[in-house]
This record gives sequence, C-alpha cells and structure tokens, in this order.
Amino acid sequence: MKFWKTKLALLGALCLLAVSGTGFAADPVKMAWVYFGPPGDGGWTFAHDLGMKMVQKELGGKVIASTVENVPESADAERVIRDLASKGNQYIFTTSFGYMEQTLKAAKSFPKVEFYHNTGYKSAENVHTYNSRMYEPAYLAGIIAGRMTKSNVLGYVASFPIPEVVRNINAYTMGARSVNPKVTTKVVWVSSWFDPGKERQAAETLIGQGADMLMQNTDSSATLQAAADKGVYAFGWNSDMSKVAPKAHLASVTQIWGPYYVMVAKAAVEGKPFKDNVWGGMKEGMNGLVSLNSSIPASVVKEVDAKKADIVSGKFKVWSGPVKLQDGSVKLAAGETFTDKDIDSIKFYVEGVDGQLPK
Repeated sequence: MKFWKTKLALLGALCLLAVSGTGFAADPVKMAWVYFGPPGDGGWTFAHDLGMKMVQKELGGKVIASTVENVPESADAERVIRDLASKGNQYIFTTSFGYMEQTLKAAKSFPKVEFYHNTGYKSAENVHTYNSRMYEPAYLAGIIAGRMTKSNVLGYVASFPIPEVVRNINAYTMGARSVNPKVTTKVVWVSSWFDPGKERQAAETLIGQGADMLMQNTDSSATLQAAADKGVYAFGWNSDMSKVAPKAHLASVTQIWGPYYVMVAKAAVEGKPFKDNVWGGMKEGMNGLVSLNSSIPASVVKEVDAKKADIVSGKFKVWSGPVKLQDGSVKLAAGETFTDKDIDSIKFYVEGVDGQLPK
C-alpha cells in the first residue's frame, strides 16, 4: 500500500506539458472513464466529465475517449472495468472511492493496462491514485459560514463516514470556528453519494435543527435547492452550482480534473505512461472556491483571499495545530502538522462538530 506522492511542481504546468520529439503513436490511445453517477448530476460526475471532454478538446483524434456511467460500487464495477480492459482500453480511470478494490483486482489480470483510481489510497505497479485536497477550499467556505451565520449552527449533508468526508466536515468547522468560536456543525449522513431525495431530506432536517448555512459532501444540487426553498444559504460542492439557486448559493467548492487528465493523456500519446500518485490542492490548481455571492461582505472576501494566499504559499496548513477533539483534548499541538498519511486516516470529529461519528 502506498500513500500519496504530492507533486508540487507537477500540476502547475499540466496543460503546458509538451509532447516530445519522439512523435505520436500511430494509432489513437484508447482511454475510458468509469462514473458512479450521471454526468448530469451537476456535481461529482459532472466535474469528471468536464475533465474527459477537455482531453477530447486538447488531443482530438489522438485519443479515443469513452465513458460508462451509473456503475455501482459493487462487483458490477469490477465487471465493467474488466470489460473495458478486454475491449482494448489502455488507460482506465475509475472515479469513485468505492472502486478501489475492484480496480486492484482487475489490474492484476491486465498488467499492460494503466489504471487510475480517484480518491483511493492503495496502488500497484499499474494502479495509480489521484485526489484533490478538498479540505482546503472547505476551510475557506467555513470562514464565510462562520462570519455570516446568524444562528451559529451550520449543517452538513454527508455521504459515508470515510476519512475523505470526515476531514472535510472537520475542515469546514475549523474554518468557521477560526472566526467565530460559537459555531457548531450538525451532520446528517445519507449513506449515498448520489440520492437527491435523501440529500434534500437531510438538508431539511438540518434546517429544522436551526442550521442557516449548509454544506455537503454529496453529488447532487438537492441541498442547495432545499436551502433556496427554505430561505437559508448553502455552498455548492464538486462543481460550480451558482446557477442552481443564485440567491442561496454562497460559493462552490470545486474539483478541477481536466489538467490532470490532459497531462496523463499527453504522456500516454507519447508512449510514456504517467505512474505517479498525485494529491494536489489549490496550489496545484486541482480545486478552488468559486462564484462567491455578492452578498458576502467585502471584508469577508478579503479575509478569505488572504487565507487562500497563505494556503497556496504554504504559510498556512489546514491540518496544523492546535487542533482539538470534541471533548476539548488536544489532538494536534501548536507547531505540529499532520502528515499526508495522518490526514488520509482521519476518523474523528474536531471540537465544534455535534454528534457521534458513525462506525
């Protein structure tokens, strides 16, 4: 098992990666993407689909790109992955955490195919991981929520209690409490990445509990739509959701996959498979906080911009001390910083998050 290799210099020049003088392959490179949901979800799969389309635009006929959508995180995923490999796809992107084991199993049977698994933590000779440090823009969103809340209650619609989701809940809460220590965050788990009905119900439950600022770690825009209907604010997740509910939308925490996919595709066309594991953040251009609502005070926008600059420069790290647990005990002392392995293993709530973490 390998953990992430952060490539700080990698993603700053993704789109500028030049094709060497060795020449392109005679035949187009076949690449396939496995999607958990539909590209029309407006969130997670939509963001990956934008990245795939960027590959088509940048490389044209040098790459044959295909997608399979609505693939459940079950044995069905392994069958789909194997089928894509058997049909001659040389590069396969599996775009959901729940595809990790299925990707690894299929990869053993197809050693000449390169597999790229999104958000997982296990890799192999021909299985490579890529992820986005979404906790960085989530922290910035928390600053906005902490400044603008009137109830001091934030709401979070969560999918599954895996480290990827838990650290985002914590980061959002830490950002809010950095400017407003009175803030608490309530969480409702929906046990699904994409279920608009459950997401909306969870959002309405949180609003009923007093939350006037909603965040999510799910794939649809249902949380934002519920916020608009109930007259509270919310943040978009994975892609820019500002057009869904312009008045309720405060900002969107976005994934940006296109430059990474283009880089991998260009290397593939050269016949030089990209094999590094990547975990990038705002510095590398793999995520961001976009489309800030004009209702956000200028002083808060300035505060967010300053913190973003500190994150990009490395002056500030979200997972640096002091960090306290729910009971007030110190998890990370001042001057200490979590390693990537620590960050990718978070299974606790920080101070300010209500309730118990599901097991």
